[in-house]
Amino acid sequence: MESPQFTNDLINETSPYLLQHAHNPVDWRAWNKTALEEAKQSNKLIIISVGYSACHWCHVMEHESFEDHEVADIMNAHYISIKVDREERPDIDQVYMQAVQIMTGSGGWPMNIVALPDGRPVWGGTYFRKEQWISALRQIRQIYEKEPEQLTNYAEKLEKGLHRLNTLEIGENALEFSQERLKNFIEIWKPHLDVKLGGSRNAPKFMMPTNLDFLLRYSYQFKDEELENYVLHTLDKISFGGTFDHVDGGFSRYSVDARWHLPHFEKMLYDNAQLLSVYSKAYKLTSNPWYKEIIEKTANFIQNELTDTTGAFYSALDADSKNENGKQEEGAYYTWKAAELQELLISDYDLFASYFNINEKGYWENGNYILYKTEADKNFAEKHRISLEELQSKKQKWTDILSEARKKREKPGLDDKTLTSWNALTITGFVDAYAATGNLLFLEIATKNANFIIENQCNPDFRLYHSYKNGKSKINGYLEDYAFSIEAFIKLYEATFDEKWIDYAENWLQYSISNLYNDENGLFNFTSLDDDPLISTPIEFTDNVIPASNSAMANNLFRLSKLLGNLQYQDIAIKMLKIISEKIDSYPMGYSNWLHLYMSMSNPFYELAILGDKSMEYKTEIQKNYNPNLIISGSKTESALPLLSNRLVKEKTLLYLCEEGKCQLPDEDLRSILNKIALV
Repeated sequence: MESPQFTNDLINETSPYLLQHAHNPVDWRAWNKTALEEAKQSNKLIIISVGYSACHWCHVMEHESFEDHEVADIMNAHYISIKVDREERPDIDQVYMQAVQIMTGSGGWPMNIVALPDGRPVWGGTYFRKEQWISALRQIRQIYEKEPEQLTNYAEKLEKGLHRLNTLEIGENALEFSQERLKNFIEIWKPHLDVKLGGSRNAPKFMMPTNLDFLLRYSYQFKDEELENYVLHTLDKISFGGTFDHVDGGFSRYSVDARWHLPHFEKMLYDNAQLLSVYSKAYKLTSNPWYKEIIEKTANFIQNELTDTTGAFYSALDADSKNENGKQEEGAYYTWKAAELQELLISDYDLFASYFNINEKGYWENGNYILYKTEADKNFAEKHRISLEELQSKKQKWTDILSEARKKREKPGLDDKTLTSWNALTITGFVDAYAATGNLLFLEIATKNANFIIENQCNPDFRLYHSYKNGKSKINGYLEDYAFSIEAFIKLYEATFDEKWIDYAENWLQYSISNLYNDENGLFNFTSLDDDPLISTPIEFTDNVIPASNSAMANNLFRLSKLLGNLQYQDIAIKMLKIISEKIDSYPMGYSNWLHLYMSMSNPFYELAILGDKSMEYKTEIQKNYNPNLIISGSKTESALPLLSNRLVKEKTLLYLCEEGKCQLPDEDLRSILNKIALV
């Protein structure tokens, strides 16, 4: 018997998502030159199927279609089938997601595309049932055989649409940074806010940490009490609900319902990293002990479940795991039956059930409850006539008991690849947590991961790798890897005054300008000059669940211009903001990280230099406060950094408060400086 012409090649990959499909009867290939060239030579259409390991509906479609021999026979006979991990190849995902959004008006994962042999898409969508998938593949194949020009003509039109999406005009008018314009952006935004339930007025609800971060800053600097209450209320609702794991910490990816009760149970590193930052900033502003509890539990979750011995952070935990009957079920690891809770908690069950709503509010389905808190601890303690200290003690006891009980369950699958960009976001989260709480362990975790990136993901010429697994670094770095790494290392510098971090940040910035900057449109390409071209050149500029890599880079340019006295960096940042400004006018909630830069340009923004023996002590005290309009530089000794040069005075610790490079007279009074910064 002859061997089949093709075999499933995914067994040779390291991506957990690709390995999940390695034993499908589909002749899957990874995205590579060999597979793409084979499609051209055989003149076969290409199926490009994109997902990620923690994606519930990706698992569903795999089980229904890709494990099915009838489906596999059609795919193998008439198509070249390529599986893509969107987290390993965000460039491919971005290009074809744009195509799906043009074709269907929406997007998501799994994403499935049919493309011509040259890679240009002609049809696509997200999840398809088996019958839909088979029907579509048969129809497309028939059109390709009988009227191929129909597909070719459509591909050409779609290609033009993709080009328009990635083409940005540089405006001729000077960009005016005005506080009034900022206020107008917020007025456009406010009707979309759900002031009752938190988040935005829709379901499902995503946390959108970038939006919350900006709105918190805006409410603080413009003294908008109503908006500040909205942000803090949203943070309460997200962390009270089932979207937060009250037992072992960590946030799920989003809420299926409007009240943050029912999560989509997958836990992603990037969500938890960014929420660690946002809750740290909220804690600085409010000193709310609940926010500190969230910081600690989220940090513990990342440390216990998503951290390798090298200090690298893993990517995600799956939504699905085996239930008590041995069947894969979404949320099986996280949900509870009332009888089980009664058996575990015994005499404390009634109080626990009241706290976490083991009732109609917390009920999900099939006899399962999701822990769902609906009131602040202080109010709950008063209502039940126990002290706040006693409630805290009971909560710790309850969660310890449930955590032990969970260990008997099968854990959700772990995506154990390491992504440079997501790791950098997590460094930022831990540095923010350290600044807010003073917990040195958080800084140690951040530093260990930063050294991991330097030692494993950074080449001598400062080129970064994107992915790491099993001791192997691979995939040339994308703009997101540079942007988030620069941001993280600036944060590390501010936390430690170790100039090593600022040196790496500047070298990565210089590499990015040389290899990713697009002179034609004034933004950065997502892929570098060294990467093989795709059907279009992706340019990421819209802020979403993760900030756009271009907005992150623009903010980096601004902050480094302050630390290094390099006005050219600020000029590039302003030019980038000018290019995006018209888009902000129509949809400000899609550009919240750009609005951070707009805020920095239109409101007072301070540079603070601290020199002397007490520089670290003063820095720590300053960073406990919420000062979003401040960047800090400091040293105990002489330094060549522009903000610090020639300013050290022996036996004194002096603070120099500067704005746009102009510094006030040095001050020895820390409280005086804090007061000046606070007068925004």
